[in-house]
Amino acid sequence: MRPDTPAENVDHTAEAARLERTAGLYPEDTEALLLRAAAHLELAGDRPTATKLYDRLLSSPEALDHPHLVRALKASNLWEYGHEAEARAIIDGVRTAAPRDPAPWVIVAEALESHDELEAAHDTFTEAVRLLLTDVPQPPQPTHPLLFGRHRVRRMLGRSHDEWDALADTVHSLPVSLDELHDPKRVWSLGSENPAELEAEILRLRAELGAYREALSRPFPVAILHWPATELTELLEAYPTLAEEYPSHEDHLTSIEHALRELAASGTPNLGIVTGTVPSYEAFAASEGSSPGDATLLPQYATTLAARGRATAWPPQNGSNCWCGSGRTYAQCHGVPA
Repeated sequence: MRPDTPAENVDHTAEAARLERTAGLYPEDTEALLLRAAAHLELAGDRPTATKLYDRLLSSPEALDHPHLVRALKASNLWEYGHEAEARAIIDGVRTAAPRDPAPWVIVAEALESHDELEAAHDTFTEAVRLLLTDVPQPPQPTHPLLFGRHRVRRMLGRSHDEWDALADTVHSLPVSLDELHDPKRVWSLGSENPAELEAEILRLRAELGAYREALSRPFPVAILHWPATELTELLEAYPTLAEEYPSHEDHLTSIEHALRELAASGTPNLGIVTGTVPSYEAFAASEGSSPGDATLLPQYATTLAARGRATAWPPQNGSNCWCGSGRTYAQCHGVPA
């Protein structure tokens, strides 16, 4: 499926099957690819088959990168087709495990919220916020849905603002305030005969839809290919014709940062970096029936890695390590203004 394919034109069952086949070709990406396949199956309404994919991942002898995320997704899916008791048990297990990744927390809390378990959803959001954001000067972007979800549930429960709600307000960037977006009384305005009230509510709904799309989207980034020093040395020893593309490793790193900054300045969204390895690149070249020494394969290889979920977003978040692997923070390395 092309990344710009309209959602209404997607054959979710066929896309899930394609992703499963791709997982067989790239076992190192099995987890990411099967999670995407399961999401397509859920959208197709085939929730039992989606559960089988989650079970397949959880029973794999290979260690998962995000086991709590897989369990959370399985629980949310199970509850949607009548397996409430099992879903609750898994949710309790995720909460007890207290993962440091915000995504599983968001999924289980929203599953509780969607089934009108507002007190339990509030407690789950609060546990996550306290665990992940206590003594954190600036909430990382992946934790924002926790703050927003907690704010939303507290509005439905009629709770007064607290310090975490105030923090949610500070990281909220849409023109409509969180209090307006999460006002339980808004639904009644949809029955109004006043055109001005209806227009105002449509604007609020558009803003809320934008927030949900941003939170749920899995961007297909414009990806720049990065070779670690050892991989680049091996690549050039095996395929000297690529030396024109990579005069030195230092030049390679500088050109990556320069290209990304130029793309950002031109307004290109969803920028990312993918890290190549020689065996992976050789396998890709073989699948294309071409020689790895063909420089025109390099951007295609980068796009393929991004499509397999291997891209990391650029620029890194505040305080994160630099993408180049130096071990220094981005602000102290390639993030230094030119």
